[in-house]
Amino acid sequence: MSTVTTAATSEPTLADAPSRPRLDWRLRFGALSLIWGFSFLFIKVGTEGYAPFQVTLGRLVFGTAVLAAAMAVKRQRLPRGARTWGHLAVAAFLLNALPFSLFAYAELTIPSTLAGICNATSPLWGMVLSLVALSEDRPTRVRFAGLGLGFIGVLTVLGAWEGFHGLDVTGTVMALLASLSYPIGWIYVRRTLAGTGDPHLAMTGAQLLLATAQLAVVTPLFTSFPARFAPVPLLAIAALGALGTGLAVLVQYGLVAEVGPTTAQMVTYFIPVIAAAAGVAVLGESLRWSTPVGAAVVLAGAALTQVRPKRRAS
Repeated sequence: MSTVTTAATSEPTLADAPSRPRLDWRLRFGALSLIWGFSFLFIKVGTEGYAPFQVTLGRLVFGTAVLAAAMAVKRQRLPRGARTWGHLAVAAFLLNALPFSLFAYAELTIPSTLAGICNATSPLWGMVLSLVALSEDRPTRVRFAGLGLGFIGVLTVLGAWEGFHGLDVTGTVMALLASLSYPIGWIYVRRTLAGTGDPHLAMTGAQLLLATAQLAVVTPLFTSFPARFAPVPLLAIAALGALGTGLAVLVQYGLVAEVGPTTAQMVTYFIPVIAAAAGVAVLGESLRWSTPVGAAVVLAGAALTQVRPKRRAS
C-alpha cells in the first residue's frame, strides 16, 4: 500500500496524462488515503476465511481486472520486448507478489493497526537504500535526522523499553520486510525500466498480470482449495483488489499528473492513521498509547527523509 507499488514510478508524460477530471484533486487524495488505509483491514478480514496466498492471489486477480478494463477503455496494449517483460517480472515480485503476501501472513498474528504503521517505514528504508544504490541521492543532515527519528518511532511502536513484551516477532518482521521490499523494487525499476517509452498504465497492467501469474503458480503448492467460500472475507478480498490495488493506482496516476509526485506521495502519511482508526473502530483492536505516539514519530521522521536540498540559483 505504499505509494511506490508499480513500475510507473516517474511522473507521467503528457501523452499518459488523463484529461482534467471533474472531481477536485483534494477529494481524490482523501479517497485514495481511505482506500489504502482500509486495505489493512481488508487483508485482516480476508485472512479470516482464506489462506494468505489465496488472499494475495484474489487481490491481484481483481486488481488486474480493473487495470485491464482501463487499458481496454484507453485502447492501450501491453508492452513488448523480452527484456522489458523480464524486468517487469522482477518488479512484480518485489512490488506486488512479495510484499502483498508478507502483509497477509503478518496479519495472521499482528493487528492491522501495527501492519499499517509498519508500512509507513518504507520511506525510511528507501532513504537507507538510496544512499547506497543511487549515487545522485545525496544525504543531508536533515535527512539523517529524519532517519534516526523514524527508527526511534519504530522502537516506540514496538515497545522496545518493555523488551517487546506481547509482540509477535515473526508477524512484525514480515510486515517490516514487506515495507522494505517496496523501496528495493522502486530502485530496481528506476535502474532498469526508466525511459522505456511504454505508457504507464500498460506497464503497470503487465506488472500486475505477472504478479498474478506468480501467485497462481505458488498458491496451489502451499494451500488447499477452499472447502467453502466465506462471503464476507471474499468481499473483503474483492474490495482489496478492485479498490486498493486497481482503482487506487488509477487515482494515483491522476493525482501525479495533476499536482505532481511530491504532493501525491503525501498520501503515505495518512495511511497508518486511517489503518489504525479502522482497526480500532471496525475490528475492535486495542491501541496502547505508544502506538499512536510512535506512529507520529515515524511519520515525522519519514517526512524529513523526503526533504531535498534547495538548488542554488545559477
